[in-house]
Amino acid sequence: MKLIAATGKDIPLIQDLARRSWKNAYAEILMDEQMEYMLSEMYSEAEIKSHLQNPDYHYYLIQDESNDSYEGFIGYQHHYEVRTTKLHRIYLVPESKGKGFGKKALQFLNNKVSENGDQRIILNVNKHNAARNFYESQGYKVYDEGIFDIGGGYVMDDYLMEFLIHK
Repeated sequence: MKLIAATGKDIPLIQDLARRSWKNAYAEILMDEQMEYMLSEMYSEAEIKSHLQNPDYHYYLIQDESNDSYEGFIGYQHHYEVRTTKLHRIYLVPESKGKGFGKKALQFLNNKVSENGDQRIILNVNKHNAARNFYESQGYKVYDEGIFDIGGGYVMDDYLMEFLIHK
């Protein structure tokens, strides 16, 4: 597995990977209309471009070197809060789950966070998303929960999780 820094030319690939992974991850959780709304808002070309222009926001493509395919991506933002990096997105296409890509991507993130001086990683996960179990298996803990208005008449009902980097 290799993580490759994404650039503007990778926006269509990120959009495709997001759509493929969301259709699997959220099929039982979100109505189709909400999923389409969120994908169009969160993964628009303008939105991703604005992230890529932020020096603290990073996207990395997750590549399976054995078959030269892209299996997913990770997007995070250093200094989101004091000494805190926010993991905004980590998604894998369904056929790549269970192969260790997610675990390796989180280990990569831990290293990047340490290099940048942050000491904590936070993320939001839908209360009904089985990914919570994965995060807990990697040392993340729920520290709060929240309901967030995302527009369009939709909300996100999430657990807020954190991982503390020990130096």
